[in-house]
Amino acid sequence: MNFSTAPITFSLIAINVIISLIGFSNASFLDKAMMWPYGIKRNGQYYRFISSGFIHADYIHLIFNMFSFYFFGTAIEFYFSQYGLGGNISYLVLYFLGIIISDIPSYLKNQDDPSYKSLGASGAVSAVIFACILFQPWGTILIYFIPMPFIVFAFLYLGYCVYMSKKNIGHINHDAHLWGSLFGLVFTILLIALMAPQMFPDIFTELSHPHFGR
Repeated sequence: MNFSTAPITFSLIAINVIISLIGFSNASFLDKAMMWPYGIKRNGQYYRFISSGFIHADYIHLIFNMFSFYFFGTAIEFYFSQYGLGGNISYLVLYFLGIIISDIPSYLKNQDDPSYKSLGASGAVSAVIFACILFQPWGTILIYFIPMPFIVFAFLYLGYCVYMSKKNIGHINHDAHLWGSLFGLVFTILLIALMAPQMFPDIFTELSHPHFGR
């Protein structure tokens, strides 16, 4: 897989890496870019809904998100183009709305809490991961060297997000993981319904016939 086959995915990864690296060495820049519901409500800093999706807490957070995004993003870029689902435009809409919509619940819940701040591309990455599950539910991903079907990973991932959201540790927005995941599913289902409804029988058949190792 190279830039010519997945230009949007590689470009978004590059932007995430560059902006995150700037944030690692510039605390003021990081603070201005983070999701801060209190500042958005009082100062109209709505840009934070986007900027917070391109910065990360540390190298591990960045690498994990970008590795996951590369794996699933290249697949979605292919599916949206090959299946007549709007190609790169739909893909970009999925990505950016994933950032924004996944942050709305956190904004509503924390808009009067000046101490709450969060960051990361988790909402967008989660949206892309769960969109991919519709096309290849029984594809395999390695989790700590253990092969796991996408659809099983999806439900475990949602459970983990709900649990970590209640723990509320650090600046990583686990609510964004949850809402981004749900948005990715709903967005892609609606996209298929509008642009390629003939795909639904194949999707239902694929879901109802488990097969592993693909």
